[in-house]
Amino acid sequence: MNDNRRMLGKLVVIAVMMFGFGYLLIPVYKHICEVLGINNITQKDGTVALPGNTQVDTSRTITVELDSNAHGPWRFRSTQRSLQVHPGELATVVYEVVNVQPHTVNAQAIPSYAPNQVAPYFKKVDCFCFKQQTLKANEARQMPVVFYIDPALPKDVKTITLSYTFFEIDGLKDKTASR
Repeated sequence: MNDNRRMLGKLVVIAVMMFGFGYLLIPVYKHICEVLGINNITQKDGTVALPGNTQVDTSRTITVELDSNAHGPWRFRSTQRSLQVHPGELATVVYEVVNVQPHTVNAQAIPSYAPNQVAPYFKKVDCFCFKQQTLKANEARQMPVVFYIDPALPKDVKTITLSYTFFEIDGLKDKTASR
């Protein structure tokens, strides 16, 4: 009987430790992603002010290719394939999403850049990716991204791909609308 209680105590301790480990995984994962600069849901550059004294480098032209990926039952795309910008020049692009579901959904867009080393030079002033989007049933929305490319971008970079993956945030559906 004493051995059974000791074993039960060990199992309870292990279960509590496993729960604690699982609970801590989320903030640890977010911190690792933040340090490495990947999969950031809330962008660090969300508070970037409009460039005040930035000089536009007209001697260079950067091609920004726009890509979109959707994980969920909706249409998501950029309204243009690419654009030409000068470093330091403020630019705006528009992405369009259409919720084709018969209920409201909450979604989030995650940006990524190629080549990967350009991320610190791609400064978003305003972006739909800074916060979760709530889309009503059959709603279509155009969402702008306002950005500039830091003139300190290495001279050998001529093309940047800005890609967004738009996905539904599980568990946040409006359950009353789908009944």
